Amino acid sequence: MKIPKKTHELIRQNEQIVKKSQKHDANLQKNSTLYFQIGLIVCLLAAYGLFEMKFETKISTYADLPPIDPPTYIDVPIIKTVKPTFDEPVERKQSKSHEFEEVTNDTPDDLFKDNLIVNPSDDVNPPIDPGDIDVIPEPKDLDVPIAFIQNVPIYPGCEKAKNNNDRRKCMSEKITKLIQRKFHGDDIASDYGLTGMQKIDVQFTIDKTGKVSNIKTRAPHPKLEDEAIRVINLMPEMTPGKQNDKNVGVIYTLPIKFKVQ
Repeated sequence: MKIPKKTHELIRQNEQIVKKSQKHDANLQKNSTLYFQIGLIVCLLAAYGLFEMKFETKISTYADLPPIDPPTYIDVPIIKTVKPTFDEPVERKQSKSHEFEEVTNDTPDDLFKDNLIVNPSDDVNPPIDPGDIDVIPEPKDLDVPIAFIQNVPIYPGCEKAKNNNDRRKCMSEKITKLIQRKFHGDDIASDYGLTGMQKIDVQFTIDKTGKVSNIKTRAPHPKLEDEAIRVINLMPEMTPGKQNDKNVGVIYTLPIKFKVQ
């Protein structure tokens, strides 16, 4: 069997290629160790250079402290205590006198003449005529502030409230709604040049019959006072408040605040 020459040539060429590749690999390994050693030497030199470098640090200087005055010493003399001496009291003997002096009576005889009753039968206190007595009228029942009333007045629609706090709260809510619907103070204030927050202090009395009376107002302008009185008079008749089971007047204070743009 004949083997062609071309195949032998190919085999020889392959062997040469393999051998060349092996030599190339060996050279790469040698170069890698060399590069590692060079890099290690460079790192060591850099570290040594860092250690040898000198860094200057600036230390801040401060002004000198003021001199301290030397302490002063005071010599305190030793004081000896001396016990006080007291002289013995001298007893004074009082001589008792047994001699009496007669004193003349200089009192006039008519000194108590006006205060003596000549005739015991005379009545010093005659009977008083009833017409001469000034009768002081019985004072009227004073009005009580709503914070101190025993039974708070009942506003229409607040009959279901159980205690005074609930009645007072319900009354306040009803009056607030009435003012919001009927009060036109912002229009009046703008007409008269008033701007910003405005306040009207209102005080009125719920009398014995449950009607509103004795309305007092204080406002920045008289027209606002008139408007507040008009709205308070729109309040309905209420069940009057009671103090000691008697109908009494109840004082209610109401501040009205509104803002004029």
